[in-house]
This record gives sequence, C-alpha cells and structure tokens, in this order.
Amino acid sequence: MFDGQIQYLQILDENGNVDSSLLPPSVTDEFAVSMYKYMNFARALDAKTLSLQRQGRAVTYAPLIGEEATQIGSALAMRKDDIFVPNFRQHGVYLVRGLPLELYFIYWRGFEEGGAIPANVNGLPVIVPVASQMPHAVGIAFAQKYKGTGNAVITYVGDGGTSEGDFYESINFAGVFKVPLVAIIEDNQWAISVPRKKQSAAETLAQKAFAAGIKGVQVDGNDVFAVYKAVGDAIASSAEGPTLIECVTYRMSMHTTADDPTKYRSDSELDAWRKKDPIDRLRKYLVSKGIWDDSKEKAMSDEQASAINDAVKKAEEFKGDPKSMFQHVYSFVPEVLDEELQDSLANNFWQGTGTGNESP
Repeated sequence: MFDGQIQYLQILDENGNVDSSLLPPSVTDEFAVSMYKYMNFARALDAKTLSLQRQGRAVTYAPLIGEEATQIGSALAMRKDDIFVPNFRQHGVYLVRGLPLELYFIYWRGFEEGGAIPANVNGLPVIVPVASQMPHAVGIAFAQKYKGTGNAVITYVGDGGTSEGDFYESINFAGVFKVPLVAIIEDNQWAISVPRKKQSAAETLAQKAFAAGIKGVQVDGNDVFAVYKAVGDAIASSAEGPTLIECVTYRMSMHTTADDPTKYRSDSELDAWRKKDPIDRLRKYLVSKGIWDDSKEKAMSDEQASAINDAVKKAEEFKGDPKSMFQHVYSFVPEVLDEELQDSLANNFWQGTGTGNESP
C-alpha cells in the first residue's frame, strides 16, 4: 500500500515564486488576497494579545507568529460543516471560522464564557494538555462516519505532541476504522525547549502515518497555497480514510508568555527562518502580480486594528458570571454540581460577603 516515500509539497517559495502547475484553480487573485488579509489579521491579533498579556490584561498566552500559513491555509480549505479540534495555538483557525473577536479576548482574559464556542463555528474550545485533543477528534470523526454526515474532522497537534501516546493511539484507531480525519502536525521545530531533532529520530513526522496504515504528506508549512491544497485534498478524500499532514513551519516567538526562547535557541536560527516568513512571501507574490500595494496594506492594517480594538473594548466591558464554573463542565449540570452551585448562591461567596469557610 505504501512505498515508504513521503511526498513533499511546496507551491509558493520564499521569494514569492509559484509553481502554477500545482496551484489549485480555486486560488484566484481575489482568494489569494483574502488569504493575505487573514494571515495579517492573525498576526495583528497575536501582537495585540501578547501586548495585553504583558500589561496584565490577559492570561498566559501562546503566540502563533510564523505559523500563519499553516493555520489560515488549513482553515480556508475546510468546508462549512467540517469540524475542527484545536490545541492551544490555533487562533488563526478561529478567526477564519468566524469566532467573534470579543469572545477570543474574553477567553484570554481568563473567563470561561469565552470558551463557549458558537455552534456555527464548528470547533471545540482551546485544549491545553498536549495531544489530548487527538482522541476527541478521532471520536468525533467516528461519529461523523457512523451518522453518515459526510463531514471531515480537522485536528492539530505539535511536533512534541507526536511523541505522546494519545497521538499514536488516535491515528491507529483512525486507520483501523477509516474515519474522516485530517490530522495536521504543526511542526514548528520546538516543543517548548526540546528541538525537533531530539523529539524523534524519524526523518519526517509525516512518515509516522505508515505505522497506522494511513496517508502521510509533508508540506512547506510557510506556504499557504501548499497547505490549502494538501488539506483540501485530504478533506476531499476523507470519506475513504484519514490523512496525516506534517506542516513544516517555525515558531518565531516564545512557546507561551511564560517561556524565554533565548535560553535555548540561537539568533542565527531565528534569522534563517525569518527569511521564510509566510506573510512576506505571499506579499511578494501579490505585488509581483500587481494586485497589492502600500496603500492597500495601510487600509487593511487600519481596518484590522479598528476591529481588534473594538473587540478588546467589548471584552474588557464583559463581566464574568461565576456560575459558569458550574454550568460549562458537562453537557448538563449533575446533581453534585448543582448542590455546590446552590450553596454558593446562598452564601454569595464570590461577592465577598461569605467567609469562605461555610460548610458545603
């Protein structure tokens, strides 16, 4: 079934040159511009959230800078009813799928209400434990097959997550039952301070698909066209079984705001990857075609900054309801949690009037 070879896909190189024979017909000039706008929006959103965290106005945050092509390309390839299962860094995916920006900022301010994802977004909330989202994704994909919905499930895992048992168990299950799963490895070269070369001796992470009997593809994760094509192809064939896609990209910032990458990686490494910046290469392509210029860049930046600032304002006006800690744990409120909720209401402990020592 497999010849042991992993296909590597690149369409747009770091100089903005395109292999037109590989470019999907759906990538029109207008669509390429929308890709560019989304990628810049994701980076602007990232910069704002990082700034808020440093000011004490947001909680510990995982920046996405450098990984915009992987996230925007994959999200744009999804169909309306496809379902995505993130980890903790898919801010760009949420953006494309239509998550209201104020909910995004409410979540990163530390309120659970921000994690109540609207049904039309078709995605799960942020999932932090490494690779624990993989069994969730496979279970949802199994349900889609069982119900005959025709929907695919797209999930994301980091290079470090591929060393977890959850990852192996999930792709094995997916292969056995041929569920409509597209598993994207966001290979950003570092699992906190552990480099890719110490994460696995495998030449590629995509080849881990072979042991599960599923398709494996490696993509230039800084090439939004290649990611869009690879994920689109995988979704199109998902009714026949799963695909594992390794997107080779780079985390240009810290793992989270609690991390200091200068302690474990060199400036020269970072500089080398900056030359492969996913946004820069797409801009070169658009400019070379005469469909983008500085005036359009400024108009885009101003519009996005305004939308972000408006969302931050709404999020900071939001008042959290402490009852949400009871109401969003399960799909219903079990009796034991309802008892705790009623006791909390009776003692009004979150308003500061209770002593905190009342008996349950």
